[in-house]
Amino acid sequence: MTTDASEDWKHWQEHRLAAVSAPYGPLALTGTHWLEDYPEGRLPDIPGQWAVKGDGVALTAVAEEGLTVDGEPFTGDVVLDADYGGADGARVGRGDRRFVVLVREGIWGVRRYDPEAPARQSFAGIEATPHDERWSVPGRFTPYGESRTVRVENADGVTRGLPLGGVLAFTLDGQDLTLQVSVESDGSLWAVFADTTSGDGSYRFRFLRPPAPDAEGRTTVDFNRTVLPPCAFADHFVCPFPPPGNVLRVAVAAGERRLR
Repeated sequence: MTTDASEDWKHWQEHRLAAVSAPYGPLALTGTHWLEDYPEGRLPDIPGQWAVKGDGVALTAVAEEGLTVDGEPFTGDVVLDADYGGADGARVGRGDRRFVVLVREGIWGVRRYDPEAPARQSFAGIEATPHDERWSVPGRFTPYGESRTVRVENADGVTRGLPLGGVLAFTLDGQDLTLQVSVESDGSLWAVFADTTSGDGSYRFRFLRPPAPDAEGRTTVDFNRTVLPPCAFADHFVCPFPPPGNVLRVAVAAGERRLR
């Protein structure tokens, strides 16, 4: 008999597929360019001239370059802050393309999103394991006394800081396991992890987002909702690799595994 949990999982997976294949989802990312690599201010396949200015990015453009800012044709100069929402809400665009301003550890960059990206056009789906209740187990979160930051390699080969807020403990397949996790602004948890299927049956690492713990630190660790990181969909993302201790010595044959 189909359970409510498995039905919820099916709806969740349908939502995930819609989100990643949306016009400005991760499959649409076609470039990430760091301004420090382009001192002349001209970025590949992105009109205008871009430069760091104070706590933002200065954009200069002429009418012939066809840029828009806030949906209106743009000429002249403007200083932009980072775009923290979805790419579809980025302030700068040209036709259907969107140019997202981002900052990582004080380094500013611009991302290029194109709904016509080859990866989006050829997307055939995500290989995901159907819901199995044995992959959903109780967990207990223990916060660190203070937030910690560890340096980990990212998918682009650069080492960056990964903030960690505590340890999530749980038992899986009879083994007592832990993950170092970050705490999101809404109180939910985020883990970057690998397991014995990583790179052989699953993507090389994956993300897990348990719900916010209660006052006693109790939450649910549901590996059925393990997701692929953005860099599985486009090479231009800078996803962090798992921090020390987050390589599980079990086979997590659950959740999203890899692209089809």
